[in-house]
Amino acid sequence: MVKAFALLAAFVTLACAKPHVARDMLLHDRRDAAPRGFVKSGPAPADSEIKLRLALKQTDIEGLQSALIDVSTPKSANYGNHLSKEEVEEYVAPKAESVDAVNAWLSENGLTAATLSPAGDWLGFTTTVSKANELFDADFSTFTHTATGVSSIRTLEYSIPAVLKGHLDLVHPTTSFSTPKQSKNVISLPVKVSNITEDASSSCSSSITPACVQSLYGIPTTLATQTNNQLAVAGFIDQYANSADLKTFLKDFRKDLPSTNTFTLQTLDGGSNPQSSSQAGVEADLDVQYTVGLASGVPTVFVSVGDSYQDGDLEGFLDIVNYLLAESTVPTVMTTSYGENESDMSIDLAVKLCNAYAQLGARGTSVLFASGDGGVSGSQSQDCDTFVPTFPSGCPYLTSVGATTGVNPETAASLSAGGFSNYFGVPDWQSDAVSGYLDQLGDTNSGLYNASGRGYPDVAALGQSVEIVYQGKTTGVDGTSCASPMFASVVALLNDKLIAAGQSPLGFLNPFLYSTGASALNDITDGNNPGCNTDGFSATEGWDPVTGLGSPNFAALLEAVGL
Repeated sequence: MVKAFALLAAFVTLACAKPHVARDMLLHDRRDAAPRGFVKSGPAPADSEIKLRLALKQTDIEGLQSALIDVSTPKSANYGNHLSKEEVEEYVAPKAESVDAVNAWLSENGLTAATLSPAGDWLGFTTTVSKANELFDADFSTFTHTATGVSSIRTLEYSIPAVLKGHLDLVHPTTSFSTPKQSKNVISLPVKVSNITEDASSSCSSSITPACVQSLYGIPTTLATQTNNQLAVAGFIDQYANSADLKTFLKDFRKDLPSTNTFTLQTLDGGSNPQSSSQAGVEADLDVQYTVGLASGVPTVFVSVGDSYQDGDLEGFLDIVNYLLAESTVPTVMTTSYGENESDMSIDLAVKLCNAYAQLGARGTSVLFASGDGGVSGSQSQDCDTFVPTFPSGCPYLTSVGATTGVNPETAASLSAGGFSNYFGVPDWQSDAVSGYLDQLGDTNSGLYNASGRGYPDVAALGQSVEIVYQGKTTGVDGTSCASPMFASVVALLNDKLIAAGQSPLGFLNPFLYSTGASALNDITDGNNPGCNTDGFSATEGWDPVTGLGSPNFAALLEAVGL
């Protein structure tokens, strides 16, 4: 990590330049150094504009979390009674006094903020670096990402006025250093891209096709019937889903599906989905092909997030949640194959984003994320001295999906990112599973991970040598981003059956998966996820931080949900 630096001289200069007015400021957040891969280039130009976002304290986020668990736990009398848009907003909207206090302070400083979220808990305004330094007793500097040469303006610490304590939770972007777009982690950007076969006739032992996945997991090929059951695929960083590639994929691998099967498009932040072959994205193609191609007949929407972010260097991660939460009806499943290393993000920001996923779960959306491809070394393989958790997989309010390989037997893929969060503790629904694994683990890897952290992934699916069609050619890809859309498709098909039976969709999955659903998964007991000059963790009987509880067994899951 980059060395911390002293700010005394800068603060002295700033203090001399300010009017002699006493200000009661409280240190709100600081980090010792920028994350690995970032270096300080120098002070940010005083007249540079900076867009800042303010997260106001939510009225009752603990109440929302409790309500989420209540409607997501099979033994609860409220299981499946998901909350409405208005009910969720009652929990997360800031109190009037918080809104008034923050707006009054902004007005005193000649600033006006715009509302950025449906519940009004996020505000945004633009100011200069010099003004931001004054407002927050900060030292906004220019940091350069060495791999890309991309610069960003950040500070290693900031303060807030004492009068805003209890009203203002977070100022962003300040101490978070998200990887720039040029190398933003497609958390599972395929490890390999190669032509496998022209006639798509390879066997499951050498590569994976929809037929292989359907056979291994018992996924039905019959068409879904419920039009109000929507599967959303999140698209970022100018990765575009190509309709012609999908059509070829279905022609080669799902001849039984109607030729009209495709996806619809929603956009935000200036997003688009151009259709020239050269603009097709390997990740976007993979994600739509293994949702449309497996969740037979389930309405699938590709949500393309553009570059006009309202959430700063989160690059649309929060924007897409706020976009969906603003709708009267949310998708029943959302799969995402993007993320980053947990340490790149401040804990305050990670908690805010995690609570946004809790809002979606409370509305009835199953939120799934690929766990990453670096084993215990993070989202991608890297040098490390201690294990590197990934985010958002460490968030307890979503379902993290790891990767397996092979079909006879199915074993853990060595790339499957897994471990324990440094930011989030073990949730109640996972405590028995984690303690059971740690008892087996003993002293192995002691000191390299947080034994009191939320464990991930939760489940797994095939993630190596997966065939897709990319820019008109059959191509093989590896990664947990193969696994997430596969598992999401299984959930979407279960939801189709539930809705047809007059029941609610599954929503937040984990309390179900770690209780009645655990025995309905294929336990993966072989393999490990090496990294950081270790063998990583080992797959074992029961939950493990390589393949979670295991891969799906559709028939058993159908029974587990009561059908």
